Parts: sequence; C-alpha cells; structure tokens
Amino acid sequence: MIDVEVIETSSLGDRSYLATDGEVAVVVDPQRDVDRVLALAGRLGVRISHVVETHVHNDYVSGGLELARLTGAAYVMSAQDDVAFARTGVVDGDVLEASPRLRLRVLATPGHTFHHLSYVLEGADGPHGVFTGGSLLYGTTGRTDLLGDEHAQTLARAQHASAASMADALPDGAQVWPTHGFGSFCTASPASGNESTVGNEKEVNPVLRLARDEFVRHTLAGLGAYPAYYAHMGALNTAGPAPVDLRPPTTADPAELARRLAAGEWVVDLRHRKAYLDSHLTGTVSLGLDGPMATWLGWMAPHGAPITLLGEDRAQVAQAQRELVRIGVDHVVAAATGEPGDLADAAQLAGLPSASFADLAAELSGRRLADLPPAQVVLDVRLGTEWNASHIRGAVHIPLPELDARLAEVPDGAVWVHCGSGYRATAAASLLARAGRTVVVVDDMFDDAADAGVPLTPTS
Repeated sequence: MIDVEVIETSSLGDRSYLATDGEVAVVVDPQRDVDRVLALAGRLGVRISHVVETHVHNDYVSGGLELARLTGAAYVMSAQDDVAFARTGVVDGDVLEASPRLRLRVLATPGHTFHHLSYVLEGADGPHGVFTGGSLLYGTTGRTDLLGDEHAQTLARAQHASAASMADALPDGAQVWPTHGFGSFCTASPASGNESTVGNEKEVNPVLRLARDEFVRHTLAGLGAYPAYYAHMGALNTAGPAPVDLRPPTTADPAELARRLAAGEWVVDLRHRKAYLDSHLTGTVSLGLDGPMATWLGWMAPHGAPITLLGEDRAQVAQAQRELVRIGVDHVVAAATGEPGDLADAAQLAGLPSASFADLAAELSGRRLADLPPAQVVLDVRLGTEWNASHIRGAVHIPLPELDARLAEVPDGAVWVHCGSGYRATAAASLLARAGRTVVVVDDMFDDAADAGVPLTPTS
C-alpha cells in the first residue's frame, strides 16, 4: 500500500510531500527546513531513496539538495535546468524506481516554468495520482509570468497544453497533489479546496474547460503582483542553497534595540496586532506570527537588510526565524523577548488607536467620534486586484509592499488605514507611525464594510 503524507507550509501557501510504500519513500519539493521531513521519515521508519523537484522554485529556497546530501538519496530535477551542483537529470517519460511497489513516471509539463516536470505516482496496481508542482492546481494553474512578462503568454499556452496532456494520460480518479495553491502568490488565480482528482479538475478548472486562447486571456488578465523576494529565489536554488542555520540569534538588550531603531533598521514585532496596538516600541514594524509574516517582510524589507525580531518568548522568535530562512532571509542579526515595557523605558513606548468600519462610516458621514483622530485620509493598502474588485470612494490606494517607499504620497492629515482584515493595516500603520504620521487602524473585515455603511465603488 502506498501512502502520501502532506508537509504543509501554510505561511507560504505551499505543500511538500512524502510518498512511501512502508519501507522506502520519495520526497517532492521539500522546503529548506528539512528537519521536518527527516522527523516524518523517522516516525514512519522509512528510507528516503529519491528527492524530486517539479521545478526551480521562485517562491522559496529548496531543501532538496541538503535533504539528498543528508540521506544519500538521488536528487532529481529536470535535465534541462542549468544548475551548479550534481543531480540526477530526468526528461519526459523517465521512470524512477524507488521499489518494486513504488515508482515515479516523469511528465514534462512546461507552463509555470519552461522545464517544469510533474511526477505520476505509480504502484503495482497503476497510477495513484500526480505531483503537479506549479502546473495543475486546485481550480487554477501556476502563474506564467515569474520568468518575465515577455514569457507569460508563451508559458500560458504551454500550461494549457500540459494540463490537457496530463488529464488525457491519467484516469479521472487519480489524485492531484500540487505544491502551490494554498495561499501562494505562485498561483495564476486563487485556488480552492484541499484535495482533488483529475476528474474533478476536468469539471472545474479553467485550464481544462476553456479553449487555449481563451485560457491565455483569462490567465494573463488575472495576474497580480507577487513578492519582491521571488526575484532572488531562482538564483539561490540554481546555485545550490547553503544548509539551513536555525541557531538562535544574538540577544539584543534595550540599548542595542534603541540603537537599531534610531538607525532606521527593521525591528519586527511578532506579537498579535492587538497586543501591538495596545503597546509597542516606537519605530518597530508590526508583522505578527498570526499572519504570513515572512511573505510581507520579505516583500517590504530591502534584500539583505538586517532584521531584528521581537517576540513574547523564544518560541515566537524561533518560529519566525524558521519561516524567514525558507525565503532566504538568513540575516536575523538580533532578537529580544518579553513585554515592550521590559525592552524599553516609558518614553520609547507607544500605542495606536483602532476602529471598525462602522466607525469609519460614521466619520465619512460627518458624525465625528470624539475619542479618535478625524478620518482626513482613508488609505487602502490591499493589492491591486483587491482594489479593482471594490474599494471605498475617495480612498487613497498604496499597496502595503510599496508603502515604505511611497510615504510621501500619503496626503496630509490623520490617516485611517485599512486592508482586508486588519493584519496589513496594522503593518502599514506601524510604517506610518514610524514616519511621524497620526494614524488609526481599521481593524475589521473589508467584506463587512458595505453593511457597516461605508460607501464603496461598484465592482469593476
């Protein structure tokens, strides 16, 4: 019997997989922190024979090379990928024999990248499913513009052909196991669901329902922004990532924290945003571990910038460090733990006011709230696709990843800042407050804004 274990990395919207016959295992698209994979293999009592990559990843640093080195497994990827290390190169039609009961059949599925591969998991009774990487996802496909806008249309055409070929080659009952599609920015459009089959995708997935040219138009029209750190992932993965280092960072005392904040460095508060709003060190940036901290920090902070982490305890710092090394942020220069009052004197502490969309509706209708600064500027920090779907009339739009560089574009006056849920709004407010602006965080769900009486534009 073949079992497939899912290794979830929800903070990045990705999955890795371990497939086993009970004795031997193959691992697909492992993240950089391979101790999770080794621990799983140990619990199952299996030997890893192959580590396979569907593509050179653009959204995270791969752990494949290190996992293969530690286990003695064959490291498998496309023979067409130009990499700086030894690996087992495969092409369409190759078969990887892990055991008499478990093998992988290679399918060339260009689209997400030029040399993208999928792997059909086969047992003695035939195919069980297919590891699709960034090709066929749940209700969508991988985006086609990560190698440059000039290649997006060509790759979208290839993506359509790859999906059709895959669907024709497999039975409807075959499971689909994608790497992307659980919140990842690698998807062409939002994915849905936690499991699927080839037959189900034939019913719901645009790539299998639309004609090629219609699919290409549909795909290219839906592509939005993606994190800036993606630009560095491919280069790291083709060069061969260094082994991960999860040793605790140097502990920063209050004096060092004050120096780093005075120098304008990125000092990141990992606590929940409500704790941050209540009290925080002046100049820190709020990116709580209850949201996709690594994605937003990797998108906003300059590549290679020194990062200092502030957590309630060592566990929070360790979790943040693990998430950051997955995207190549190895330069956590210092960390501190405890309550803000333990890390600074009273003169260095601040809080931020929060409000609901009902409060904002009252402000916009002229009913002043005496306990809050006036809503002289409404700032929307959601991404462009969200703004285009619907936004508040008269609001200023600056996506969160661009805000630090565009602070001068925020009009004068007290700023009420919102996003889709409050997480990004708090991050944005911390940047605005760091720049000396008066700010109110709308800590509320945008989906409830219309019912609260906030005037919205119609859907475009």
